[in-house]
Amino acid sequence: MNSRSGRPLRILSLVALLVTAAAGAGFSSTSTQPMFAEIHRLEPAAERGAGFALAVAADDWPDWRGPRRDGTSTATGLPESWSPDGENLAWKAPYGALSTPVVFGDRLYLQNAAGAGATTQERIVALNADTGELVWEHRFNVTLSDAPPHRVGWASPVVDPETGNIYALGVAGTLFGLTPDGELLWQHYLSEVFGLVSTHGGRTVSPVIDQGNVIISGVTAGWGSMARGMHRFLAFDKATGQVAWVSSTGTQPYDTTYAPPIVVNVGGSRLLIAGGSDGAIHALKPSTGEIVWRFPMSKRGINTGVLLYGDRALISHGEENLADSRMGFLASIDATGSGELGGDAVDWSVFEHLGGYSSPVLDGERLYQIDNSANLVAFDAASGGTLWRQNLGTIQRASPVLADGKLYAGTRNGVFYILRPSADGVEILDRDELASTAIAPGNGDTEGEEFEPIIASVAIARGRIYMASESNIYAIGPVVAPASASGTAVPSESAGAPMGVPAHVQIYPQELVIEPGEEVHFEARLFDAGGHRLPGSSAVVEWGVQGGLGTIGADGTFVASADPVRRGGAVTARVGDSLSNSARLRVSPPPPWRYDFDDMESVPPYWISALGKFQPDPQAGVLIKTNANPFLKRTRVYLGSSDLHDYTVQVDFNTATERRRLGDAGVIAQRYALIAFGTKQRLELQSWQPETARTTSVPASIRSGTWYTLKVNTENLPDGQVRVRGKIWPRDEAEPDEWTIDATDAMGSRYGSPGFYGDAHAVISFDNLEVVPNP
Repeated sequence: MNSRSGRPLRILSLVALLVTAAAGAGFSSTSTQPMFAEIHRLEPAAERGAGFALAVAADDWPDWRGPRRDGTSTATGLPESWSPDGENLAWKAPYGALSTPVVFGDRLYLQNAAGAGATTQERIVALNADTGELVWEHRFNVTLSDAPPHRVGWASPVVDPETGNIYALGVAGTLFGLTPDGELLWQHYLSEVFGLVSTHGGRTVSPVIDQGNVIISGVTAGWGSMARGMHRFLAFDKATGQVAWVSSTGTQPYDTTYAPPIVVNVGGSRLLIAGGSDGAIHALKPSTGEIVWRFPMSKRGINTGVLLYGDRALISHGEENLADSRMGFLASIDATGSGELGGDAVDWSVFEHLGGYSSPVLDGERLYQIDNSANLVAFDAASGGTLWRQNLGTIQRASPVLADGKLYAGTRNGVFYILRPSADGVEILDRDELASTAIAPGNGDTEGEEFEPIIASVAIARGRIYMASESNIYAIGPVVAPASASGTAVPSESAGAPMGVPAHVQIYPQELVIEPGEEVHFEARLFDAGGHRLPGSSAVVEWGVQGGLGTIGADGTFVASADPVRRGGAVTARVGDSLSNSARLRVSPPPPWRYDFDDMESVPPYWISALGKFQPDPQAGVLIKTNANPFLKRTRVYLGSSDLHDYTVQVDFNTATERRRLGDAGVIAQRYALIAFGTKQRLELQSWQPETARTTSVPASIRSGTWYTLKVNTENLPDGQVRVRGKIWPRDEAEPDEWTIDATDAMGSRYGSPGFYGDAHAVISFDNLEVVPNP
């Protein structure tokens, strides 16, 4: 088991290994500061910024939807035509992507898949924006994700204009920050910390940066009060990676989404407005996470971005509406409201417009959106009236970008358009078909096609249009960047906002995992009703502790109890009679941990993603995985800190039979899962199940009503390799000396939370769960 001293040095070694592509086929698959055990962190490149970031230059494209996050640019003199064969083509590079590139200064950053088969990873690529030459790449493993290889790289990275640092979220829930030179700042594994859900679709939100925080969202099912699965927004300090706030929407999610947020000033408040997995549009204060309003509208998740037209939010989706069975919706709603918004907030609406994937753009008084069937439609932004329609193809995913009076958009059919819209119609200035060349590794759904699908939006910077297909990236425009390709600077945040009286108290940091006896300093931050942080305050803070975790002093210094007992609880802060809040934390001594489930009334509250999915049976002394809810029958549970390594996880299980199917049970160690598949009668060692080249499988005899023992062991080897061994045997027999599976992973996952797994095709019983460090 790891000791906590010397962690930064070990992280540096791991980063060096991950940046270099692993050679050869392995079985499969990829720190924490002492006080904050869920953060994989190096020393920050800069101290945390002040309340407001620097202005974003309009000739940079640091965010998926551009400097304003609305798909527009003030750049002028942009190309009206080009050719993949050379006309107005500055350069072309063989880096395909599903996500939009971002550009800052002379660097272009792209998120995509790298390698093939057993060596497939996700990566951030840094290119010279003027030449397309590779500057550096940062590869990281996809572990315990349900996303297949051709869905890797769904999100875009984001660049912090203040520091030039880059932040990204991978399909497996890996959130991290990099310096402009590609060095790791900090890293989270959100599935192990928050229970972030990964699905086959791979839908992953792109981070945004606001007021010193990196903000993401997704479906999570964590521990304690956040165990219920719902769409949540999470903010992380951009310099340290510590959690600033977590905001729950309070409603059940339908699926995962990738809706891009917009951050705007409305009625004196700064709001982050974004679609959620619960089929609603949410507005919240990005400084505190406080929900301001919610507008439910769809029976599935929202994938499109929101625009602001005056004080109206322009919203859309392409699914079935809540109000009736019609598909698709476009509307203008009042963005100055609060609470649950209803029909009285709607100014106008258009039904049966299927704008479900491609986000709209706004050109003065006209809104443009491409529907799911690649029809570009113009609407009057004030009334919602349809002005004209132009077909571009048959399938659409990419969002159009508006700049220099032109729309730039590609289609899933591999056709790229340059268009000049007007009130009366649209002129097609240029139409180019991208013939298929070499398919980028990992994008297997395009194999055999004769064109290069375009899923990503373009980025506009340095006088060029940067367009990524699934096979290549193209820089359309002059070879030599113009001296100035921008209009005026675009402020990213409003620095001159008036300050009011305290209306909200926030405890920083949040969501910690610490060991017995460790010390944490908390601070109470005050904000006014508009979400503006109030500078220095003489307010008296009354601190408290819930859950018997330890003690806290008047200055906010918390000391965890020295008792070697695992527990979850919170630190509380009260200011005056009306302001209070809490910060959740778990105290977890290092293993060994053992659970026999005798007399256990409920699952431990500090387990990740267990509550409501597993139920103890105190009389039988076992833990039950039921199949009553089909949406919850398959679950990974994580037991502790994500910085553990070199340990063994063991559990006994017994599966029933239902409709001739048996349940599947497994144990998880260091991001490797050893799973006994009852119906399929086999034992598998997985790190990323959809990439079958990274799975080892052997036959196994599993009978209903018989108790078995599963055991997995991990051992970190030199040169980044990890040895993983697993075995299964009937519990009433002696443990066999030989391991059933013994594999070495060349791209080893060096750390990870212990856990267990259940897929209840039929009811599964668990007993005698233990985690033991290697001797």
